[in-house]
Amino acid sequence: MDQEKTTPLKLYYNIREVADSLGLNPSLLRYWETEFPMLQPKKNRKGNRMYTEKDLELLRQIQYLLKERRFTIKGALAHLNEKGHKVPETLSIKERLLSLRAGLVELKKTLDQETP
Repeated sequence: MDQEKTTPLKLYYNIREVADSLGLNPSLLRYWETEFPMLQPKKNRKGNRMYTEKDLELLRQIQYLLKERRFTIKGALAHLNEKGHKVPETLSIKERLLSLRAGLVELKKTLDQETP
C-alpha cells in the first residue's frame, strides 16, 4: 500500500513498529485504545504495549473506517460493534487492487524501456 510498510511476521509488535507500518503516530494508537474498548493490546512487565496480528487487523479496520470512509469515532465504534469487528472485504480488495496496479505500472515501465 502507499502508506503501509511491510512488517516482518512476529508474534508481537511494539507500538513503534505498528505506528510505522500504519503510517500513524503512536499517540494516536494510544488514543484509539481509549475510544475502542475492543482494542486492548497486551502489555509486558515494563508496561510496553505488545500488539498481535489480530490487533493489527483491528487497527487497519479502524484506520479504514476513520480515514477512508470518514466515519466519526462513535460511528466507527457502532459499525464495528454491529458487524462483529469485521469491515467488509473492501479493505483487502483495495490492497489487492493497489498491488495489481503497482505490478501493471512496473510492467508498463519495462515495456516502455524495450520499445525504441
